[in-house]
Amino acid sequence: MATERSLGALLRSLQSPSELRDAINLLPTATSLLTLLGNPLNLTLLASQLLSAPAIWEQPVDLQACRKVLSVFNTAAIAIAQNEASEEPRVPFAQAKKLEREEWVKAIANGADEKSPRWRHLLLLGGSLLGFEGQNRQGLPRSIRTKLESALVTAAQLSLDELVSQSNIEAQCITMVLNHTFELLSDYERSKLNYDRLLPVLVQTTYLSTEGLEGGYFLGTIDKDIVEAPGKRFQWLPQSDTFGRVTAISSGPLISALGPLSRLIAHSIENVCDQTLVSQSVDQIAHFARTLMVQWRQNKLSEVDAAEEAEFLDPESLKSTIPSLWKLLRNCLYSVVIVLRSVFGRVLNDHVLAANRIAPYLSMQALHILRNLYFVSTRIGPNSSSQHLFVTLTAVDILAQYPHLAENFLRSVKPSELGQIPQHPIERCLDLYFLNVAELFTPILSPECSEELLVSSTLPYLAAGGNNHLLEIFEAAHSVALAVFAIPANAAIAAKHLPFYIDNLFAVFPDNLSVRQFRLAFKTVIQVTAPPSLVANSQPLLPSILLEVLHERALQASDQMLPPSALGGTGADMGQSPPLSEQAALTLALIDGLSFLRVEDLEEWLPLTANLIHAMKDPAMRQVCIERFWEALSSGEMDVERAYHCVTWWSTKGGRELVLFGNEPLDADSQHAEGPYMSGAVGDVARQSKL
Repeated sequence: MATERSLGALLRSLQSPSELRDAINLLPTATSLLTLLGNPLNLTLLASQLLSAPAIWEQPVDLQACRKVLSVFNTAAIAIAQNEASEEPRVPFAQAKKLEREEWVKAIANGADEKSPRWRHLLLLGGSLLGFEGQNRQGLPRSIRTKLESALVTAAQLSLDELVSQSNIEAQCITMVLNHTFELLSDYERSKLNYDRLLPVLVQTTYLSTEGLEGGYFLGTIDKDIVEAPGKRFQWLPQSDTFGRVTAISSGPLISALGPLSRLIAHSIENVCDQTLVSQSVDQIAHFARTLMVQWRQNKLSEVDAAEEAEFLDPESLKSTIPSLWKLLRNCLYSVVIVLRSVFGRVLNDHVLAANRIAPYLSMQALHILRNLYFVSTRIGPNSSSQHLFVTLTAVDILAQYPHLAENFLRSVKPSELGQIPQHPIERCLDLYFLNVAELFTPILSPECSEELLVSSTLPYLAAGGNNHLLEIFEAAHSVALAVFAIPANAAIAAKHLPFYIDNLFAVFPDNLSVRQFRLAFKTVIQVTAPPSLVANSQPLLPSILLEVLHERALQASDQMLPPSALGGTGADMGQSPPLSEQAALTLALIDGLSFLRVEDLEEWLPLTANLIHAMKDPAMRQVCIERFWEALSSGEMDVERAYHCVTWWSTKGGRELVLFGNEPLDADSQHAEGPYMSGAVGDVARQSKL
């Protein structure tokens, strides 16, 4: 009887024109009543009232209120399942007439009637399904679960058909409920959804709505709360309104579950029948990414390079507010990449999207999106995600089939100030993106475009060097220049720019170029200038001249250890990289280039390299060079003719002794120790023992 009186009081409260917050405060009472009522008619009445009560719905409602209503049915279903499974039911529940689980579900489902619109029915049906079946609870018989899933999908489909706007609370509620329940639906029920209607709603709600990522505009509003703290550092206080807004976005009903929501969008893209919706979705995401970049550019935080944050940002902000912002931005990046992966998965399997009038433009859009989000991806590494790498390489591969469009794309993203290094970190970030992407297009670009765009873009970084904070972009510039020089069609460009490049290569090493990059650069230069390249036809002695310059530089180089950051390894590789001096690094670079020399040049450079190794004083570094020398001779780096010459030199011309022992006498007590010996001839006993 007390339960019935409580029901009546609650219904009267829900009918009164109270404030929304007061009505929401009554929802826990409704949850309790849903678990206690034993009359199916009362359950149906209460469920119906929760979906139509004026106190809740006849005023502006946000998605948080919808989530609380969803939680009412979810929590009640969980309580029903737990009480029924318990051997000793709770006393209040035991005092009431006990409904079977199937009866309870049917009574609740009957509350989704014509008194409330279809989209609110999703809250009831979705909450019940989540309560019984979420987290692998398996609380319903198969037949009841199937009916509940079917009712949920039918309600979702009818709600989509009735939608007037894709940006109102109805669309947001549909998105939220489907996001929470989609994994619980069978493949058959999923196939009944009209993805052509669903996809635009999902994209609009997630990226552009006020309950989603607000179109990226939240990033620009932060600027007003970033103030100067003592010590001339930027400060963003946790008590600020904008940080509260960022926190609210991150914890909102949609963005707190952005991963599953992104996968739902990806699934919708894979199943839409109208292919134009895929292009429209990419356009909307491109608009979001472009806005996010513009808003970041207007933010004071963008003026601080990532390597200088400890110097220019307040310590408290670095511990609290700024990590929360970057976490949200990383989630934005991951979400966009998941969606783009599904787009290209569809392109590769759909003849309409793979057509010449669509595929290259989707690829350009995707590359523009990744460029606008590059200020985020550089924080975590563009290659750290396999999906990010797949999207980039697939877009490049598709666009590379259209060289003219590829050149147009590169011209649209080229550095804004050719010939100089930008002062703003975001502009340098965009330059880095251009260099990294342009390198992938070098095989299909015309020589004129390569020289006009690529080489001219690298010149300021090649010539200026710079500080160690910009090491990554300097290495990217070297990689692009080498990629251009390595293309056979660019032989004239290589011959024109190689002298300048080599001069700068020695000028910036080791202060502004890592050992790894220097070795790669010098090895590539030797390969480009050695036969059978076209450059070698006009300048056959160039490889030997370059090696001579390197040899002289190595003889005069410092034997002091280089810092670990100069070795060029990252992560676990840095711990495995042996310590090297500048002299050892130059020697290793010389060894790397041996496999490209002509046989007649090898005859001169093999003994010179062996003597250079023994010019080093440190035994550990000398051993590293000896092992690399042996690897170059024996591991298959050389072709048959060069390898045969090296084996002959090693075994019959004193190469082994020269590499292992240098020019030191093999036996100080032997009067013939320094004399020449023919391999295989019988020498003194001491020499035989050492051999």
